[in-house]
Amino acid sequence: MATTILSPEGATAATAALGSLIRGHRLRIGLTQRELADLSTISVRAIRDLEKGKAQRPRTDTVRLIADALRLGPRARTALEDAVRRGGARHLPLERSAPPVPLHPLIERRAEAAVITEELRSGAERLITVVGLSGVGKTRLALEAAARLHDAGLPVLWHTAPGAVADCLPADDDPAAAPAADCAGFLHGDGPSDTVPPALTALLGDRAALLVLDGADTGRLDFQRLGRLLRELPGLRLLVTADTPWNVPGERLFLLAPLEAPAPTGTARPDAPATRFFLDRLRRVRPDIVPDDRALTDIAWLCHRLDGHPLALAAAASWLTVCDLPTLRGIVESDPAPLLDHLADGRSGSHLRESVGRTLAGLPAGHRSLITELCAAGRDEFLLEDVVRLTGLPLPHCGRTVRDLLVGGVIRSSTDGGRSAFRVLCVVRALASATAGAPTAGAPAPAGTAAA
Repeated sequence: MATTILSPEGATAATAALGSLIRGHRLRIGLTQRELADLSTISVRAIRDLEKGKAQRPRTDTVRLIADALRLGPRARTALEDAVRRGGARHLPLERSAPPVPLHPLIERRAEAAVITEELRSGAERLITVVGLSGVGKTRLALEAAARLHDAGLPVLWHTAPGAVADCLPADDDPAAAPAADCAGFLHGDGPSDTVPPALTALLGDRAALLVLDGADTGRLDFQRLGRLLRELPGLRLLVTADTPWNVPGERLFLLAPLEAPAPTGTARPDAPATRFFLDRLRRVRPDIVPDDRALTDIAWLCHRLDGHPLALAAAASWLTVCDLPTLRGIVESDPAPLLDHLADGRSGSHLRESVGRTLAGLPAGHRSLITELCAAGRDEFLLEDVVRLTGLPLPHCGRTVRDLLVGGVIRSSTDGGRSAFRVLCVVRALASATAGAPTAGAPAPAGTAAA
């Protein structure tokens, strides 16, 4: 892993890297500076100066005694000695390590971005996992938060998981690409040892930095290694985007819901988040369509029917290249499933279908049965008491079930009627119907709900 480069500045930069290595090895085995001094016969002051990078010309014998006291293996010992011998190791210029460039402008989500940015910048949270249904905008939110943190002075190490849809343009010469991959590999259990790679310790040390794992499979991440990484790199913050939570101590779960959609009746609101998003896509595909009152009424209905889900809205807007707004509304009203395929990008539709299908398949059997019953009921909204009635289970159990479905992104909160109600997302209904067949006629409807 080539995470150091030669520098003409020489000794000062070299001892900074050396000090980070020594400190990392010392913390790994749980020694204090005093204990390391006793074991190595080096003074506490010398150990302190080395770790702080203040020792200008550390002697080879000093480094050898410290390596003996730390009981380093051949590879770690060689890395320590190289830091002195080469006389030019220094930190990579991580200050210029910026996040990738987003492909689309940010529509709304500024409040969410502000919360995540402040919590990570201040260090109030060191692990934030953004969860939500595929296509809801997790990557775009992470890109915005990472850009704000980079502007605040934090280097950004960005890693996109293999197979994840990268909705951004990575830099060709990103100096943090290799260390970001090394961090991701370490958290995924790569390598024979649970020790944080010394080169990462030398590179980051105590520096404040952001590591983004985009599209991570949280089931494959190692919590024990996370603890080591955060302990040995005290300035590191971790932002994860995933379909499911990691469910580990210290995780700040950030549930990303679809965009707020306007009510399908009443005066159309062009400033509603979902409407603004749809209008942005409309301008790209059909600039000739004037968003007059009639058009806005159709758009408001579409946004509400598609639950403000960004990828579903983008896919529906792409169909305006072959039809008009009233026709599009009629298609969505009869069968929205075909509109999940983006006409300009077939990969998006395939990705959405597969991801939502995996989410549904990953739900417990009881949760899937409840979703099937709610879809078969043919109602727009349901209440917590409806879940109690349909399942026959106690209220606390039903409350946890609803929370699980919210975290999984398959339902969203709804306040259209001024009460705490919920909706099964249209993309979930479409795929559930395609999998299980058409809704059952005459199925019992949840109480206290209105027809769509």
